[in-house]
This record gives sequence, structure tokens and C-alpha cells, in this order.
Amino acid sequence: MLYSQIVRTRGLPFDLHLHYRKPTAIGGMSDEELDAELNKGFESLKEGKVYTADEVDRMLKDEFQL
Repeated sequence: MLYSQIVRTRGLPFDLHLHYRKPTAIGGMSDEELDAELNKGFESLKEGKVYTADEVDRMLKDEFQL
């Protein structure tokens, strides 16, 4: 079946690319999405999950290639 699909579509019948996840800008969020993100941050603070600016920069670089 795979070979017949390759011949039929003249290529692989599926996408082999990794999709780049672009960070969502605050202006592109709905009020509900923004509230949910802010609540996640507030809960993290209450649980003591805090990061330095350098840690955040490193995480953004690793996740989004910034």
C-alpha cells in the first residue's frame, strides 16, 4: 500500500516536517485564554515554581529556537 501511494502521489503520502511552534502573542489570545495563562502563572507562584530571567531565556531558546 505504501508503494502504491508513493507512485500515486509521486511522493511520500505523509508530512515529514516538524512544525515550528511560534509563541503566541498576548494580543492574539482571547480573554479566556489570557485568563487561563495568568491563572497558571499564579498557581505556579503559589507552589513555589519560580525561575530566574536566565532560566526563562534558556527555556525559550530551547523550545522556540529564539
